[in-house]
Amino acid sequence: MPHVLSVNVGSRVEFDYAVIGHTGIGKRPVDGPVDIKAPGPRGTGGSGVAGDHISDSRNHGGEDQAVYAYSREDLDGWSAELGRDLRPGLFGENLTTVGVDVSGALVGERWRIGSVLLEATRPRIPCLTFTGVMQEKGWVKRFTARGLPGTYFRVVEPGTITAGDEITIEHRPDHDVSIAVTFRALTLEADLLPRLMTARDYLPEDLLRRAERRMFDPA
Repeated sequence: MPHVLSVNVGSRVEFDYAVIGHTGIGKRPVDGPVDIKAPGPRGTGGSGVAGDHISDSRNHGGEDQAVYAYSREDLDGWSAELGRDLRPGLFGENLTTVGVDVSGALVGERWRIGSVLLEATRPRIPCLTFTGVMQEKGWVKRFTARGLPGTYFRVVEPGTITAGDEITIEHRPDHDVSIAVTFRALTLEADLLPRLMTARDYLPEDLLRRAERRMFDPA
């Protein structure tokens, strides 16, 4: 049964690798129900997960990046490759999942978890802070090449999520553009951009503009 293995939140910590000198990326599992709500626009809104700190509100948090999910299965794949245990929350994910293809979610796909309804919006783009957390040479390049970015969600209906809650896919849009395809189109595979445009009605505005610019200047 697809379910949430853990709900993870992060506190502010000073961090030299972060552009602004501090971060909330190092998230940890918490017990009990956690409130989830729409946080407001990026730049003014933070995380959609209660108790979760967002340091760089210019690039993180806000309506379209309210909740970030990554699968335990994909963490296990990285663990085997890197030769070390990767705990839930290390990738900065709010939800560590089991039994569901997180990066395979379609843009606009809706998940019911607990009393919350989430909608898949965009992939995670790796950054310098993530590299600092992982301490792996060429991490951004490796993570990008793997093409398993995890998924950001917006909050359609607020509520609570608790570790162990079942994940039910309530709606799939009528297109074939997954979060993974979106990530590949925006990073290494510009030839996927026309396909990405078939999901334009579901793409966040900034991603749509980025994709359109890349189509005219793929370099």
